[in-house]
Amino acid sequence: MSELRISAGLDVHEGMVDEFRAAAAACMQAVREKDNRTLQYDWYHNEDHSRYIVLERYRDSEAVLEHLGNLGELLGALLETCDLTVDVFGTPSAELVEAASAFPTRVYTFHQGL
Repeated sequence: MSELRISAGLDVHEGMVDEFRAAAAACMQAVREKDNRTLQYDWYHNEDHSRYIVLERYRDSEAVLEHLGNLGELLGALLETCDLTVDVFGTPSAELVEAASAFPTRVYTFHQGL
């Protein structure tokens, strides 16, 4: 199974909701314009916009690496406004595991399902 699912949790820094939302909008625009193999990139937030969850789905590890490359400096700007945790579901490549080590990341290997 090469497809990967990712859940990214973003806790917005106090008083930075507007900056966060601007950075998030720039990330969304870049994904729409540049990503070719991203299957899902959906943003959700709680009532006061202090926590966001991004549900992502990619064809394979190379697609995630492409996505990270396409975000480039935009991801850096986003991370100035929030704390990030990443959960990866599937079997990422060694290259992706290394790239993800820059963030608090947990990897969950598939066990069973329909």
